[in-house]
Amino acid sequence: MIRCGIGYDVHRLAEGRKLILGGIEIAHFRGLEGHSDADVLSHAIADALLGAIGAGDIGQHFPNTDQSIRGISSIQILKQVSKLLAEKKARVLNIDATIIAEEPKIAPHVSAMRKKIASAIDSSESDLSIKATTNEKLGFIGRGEGIAAMAVATVEQK
Repeated sequence: MIRCGIGYDVHRLAEGRKLILGGIEIAHFRGLEGHSDADVLSHAIADALLGAIGAGDIGQHFPNTDQSIRGISSIQILKQVSKLLAEKKARVLNIDATIIAEEPKIAPHVSAMRKKIASAIDSSESDLSIKATTNEKLGFIGRGEGIAAMAVATVEQK
């Protein structure tokens, strides 16, 4: 059976935080605020994968009320989601994701992100597309107050 899931995440930019996107630290004067490392790309992908297998969302599996996982790497979240896929006898066919941010420039980091995420979910880089766009200076993203990501995942479940 072929199944599809959609994921979306957004976090506010804040001083004193590292900017982590797709498991990669990107040099920037602000990072994303959150309970984990706030990697919106990895969170959107995790939600899309969980949705594809009917397993809820990352908030259910990794609640921000759980202090034992404060600061957790979102790559670790993806690894645990990958284990859930394996338990449900599902494998990733394709992931298509988009980061929405005014800055920094994402394109120079896409190859490293694809490599890091593909490894975390035990998939091929060729099954993972990562793109970036701006919000044309509109809204909170356009004003540089946050970064968002969305993803669609297609899986095959036996």
